[in-house]
Amino acid sequence: MIIDSHSHWLPEGIINNAHFYHKGWGDIEAQLKMMDEAGIDKAVLSYPTTDAHLKLGSISEVVRIFNDHVGKIIQIYPDRFIGAAILPIDHQPDMLKELKRATEELGFKAVSLATSYAGIYLDDARFLEVYKIAQSQNLPIFVHSQIVKPIGSERVEDPLLTPVIEYVFDTTMCIGKLLMADILRDYKVKFIFGYFGGVTPFLANRFDATYQMLRGMNFVKDLGANPSEYLKNIYVDTSGDKTQANFSAALELLGPKHILWGSDWPAKKDIATGIQAVKNLAISDADKNNILGGNLASILAL
Repeated sequence: MIIDSHSHWLPEGIINNAHFYHKGWGDIEAQLKMMDEAGIDKAVLSYPTTDAHLKLGSISEVVRIFNDHVGKIIQIYPDRFIGAAILPIDHQPDMLKELKRATEELGFKAVSLATSYAGIYLDDARFLEVYKIAQSQNLPIFVHSQIVKPIGSERVEDPLLTPVIEYVFDTTMCIGKLLMADILRDYKVKFIFGYFGGVTPFLANRFDATYQMLRGMNFVKDLGANPSEYLKNIYVDTSGDKTQANFSAALELLGPKHILWGSDWPAKKDIATGIQAVKNLAISDADKNNILGGNLASILAL
């Protein structure tokens, strides 16, 4: 079984109020055709983050539009799509209500969060109750890089540098903040980060070496273990990448059970090459199959 852990679909009401996105992001029939041709059994539909809330007036309105429309898709195609619900983080009292509505009424089986919201990362206290519910109900949390004012954008705004560098480092900082807030240690939440978790796999040894040095000076709090021990708790998806170096770094830190194949459809269209990159890895066939779908099937208890 192949399960796409990273794909997107957007309703017209969001596409028409956001920059960058076009009608191809709302073509579910094209996605189904692609899935059939590539041999993909199921796909997670998560939110890529947009700036639609600026025109629509609130994140809450975006949440209503997205969750209602994706809810209809997963009702029409229950065997093909898995919904990851977004939450009204701009109105904290409604976050748990919407999570309950999305999972109990609309059929969502996961949560979709951005790495940050106007500089607020996922270590913020407003998310803790969500994590408790996600932990108790076995709801994975798919985390996509924030595209609206990610880290560094206050100094550099560039059509190439922002998505290539700043999106990746917003993801990396998000993971670091969860580490330092002890959330990766204390919560048994299955966080799934896009794009191999930013550059986190490449920084694991630096995390440990720097932490040990600073602990010797009593300059950083006691985490209870080396940072890499908690970083190993995260999951990452491949986001359509086929670079062997990225796979190697992720395998070294996380092992094959914490890596999920994802296409990043419709942003990326070369689906077959992304799948083949997994098949070309120097790991067992069982591990390849788990990356392609078994790991996510286990997470979702499919």
